[in-house]
Amino acid sequence: MSQTIMIHDLIEAIKDEVIGWRRYLHKYPELSFQEEKTAQFVYETLQTFGDLEISRPTKTSIMARLIGQQPGKVIALRADMDALPIEEENNFEFVSRYPGVMHGCGHDGHTAMLLGVAKILTQLKDQIKGEVRFLFQHAEELPPGGAQEMVEAGVLDGVDMIIGAHLSSNLPLGKIGLSYGPAMAGADTFKITVVGKGGHASQPELAIDPITIGTQVVSNLQHIVSRYQDAQETLVISVTQFHGGSAINVIPSKVTIGGSVRSFNLGIRENIPNFIKRILKGITEAHGATYEFDYQFGYAPTINDEEITRLMDETVCELFGEESREIIKPIMASEDFSAYQKVVPGSYIQIGAGNEEKGIIYPHHHPRFAIDEDALEIGVELFVQSSFRLLETGNK
Repeated sequence: MSQTIMIHDLIEAIKDEVIGWRRYLHKYPELSFQEEKTAQFVYETLQTFGDLEISRPTKTSIMARLIGQQPGKVIALRADMDALPIEEENNFEFVSRYPGVMHGCGHDGHTAMLLGVAKILTQLKDQIKGEVRFLFQHAEELPPGGAQEMVEAGVLDGVDMIIGAHLSSNLPLGKIGLSYGPAMAGADTFKITVVGKGGHASQPELAIDPITIGTQVVSNLQHIVSRYQDAQETLVISVTQFHGGSAINVIPSKVTIGGSVRSFNLGIRENIPNFIKRILKGITEAHGATYEFDYQFGYAPTINDEEITRLMDETVCELFGEESREIIKPIMASEDFSAYQKVVPGSYIQIGAGNEEKGIIYPHHHPRFAIDEDALEIGVELFVQSSFRLLETGNK
């Protein structure tokens, strides 16, 4: 019996167990930095597998190390565990038991898959050359994110490479999406306060109107995308907040403007705050106003390592056929998996979990988000087989 067939049979034998883990986690979701019961469940489940060195890098995260019988490379596999502040509107039996908290992004499935991978690989320990680390990460959904905390706690010390995956309702079941190079955007935020001089609406000449000045700021921010950078680079600047005034007949003294910046190019990303300040300075000085400006760098872009992605690509094609492989364009959403990629090369892929026939059509972070649970078995098999390929032929 070939190793591939043997692994497939082992995974088939635990399929229902993986689904059971996912459903338990879905019933009892916990928000970012609050995953205490989730982490304890993962810890206790891992203990039943044997042969794992289990630790808590942070209060609500888990790391398990599987050290093979022979020396070799060290790879890390990552799953996130946190839920979202959403009131679930699904009606299946394992719907969230906690009001206002829901696994609306598939992290329950990620955790269950990685538990399945850990169980299978512990059974195959004698075939492992090197080490596999299982990272069960907290707080992916809430910047500054759990990945950076885990890096600072040393989970990547000695690691050669890392892989991660996201169950995606945007991809149909059976499809696996890969991105060479940029995969997900960096996500930053800004807050601007335009300070003018308040006054009565009937005498605007006596005021310095921050609303009219603020609208000019909003309009000119779009010039950054269209005029300040190479047209072939991808950049999104979205103004999502504009607050000012409290009475119809009063010009306010200030307005606040907030928004989001998404980018892939690290050089462009670093220059965005300077571009915004240049616009703010010019417009406010022209009208006798002043400004306050706060810019927060969030998650960096997720940039996949070309060689690791190629190895994942080969694994997908061999396991599931070339028709399952889909090269996808970079996604403008963000992921704190990028914190790991700053330290070691890695690749982040998408596993199709949508199914129109079953009504699994809702996007991530929607109150009716769901996954086709058949995707869990696909994810476990992909991670197990990729682990062996990476340990044997990956970068050093």
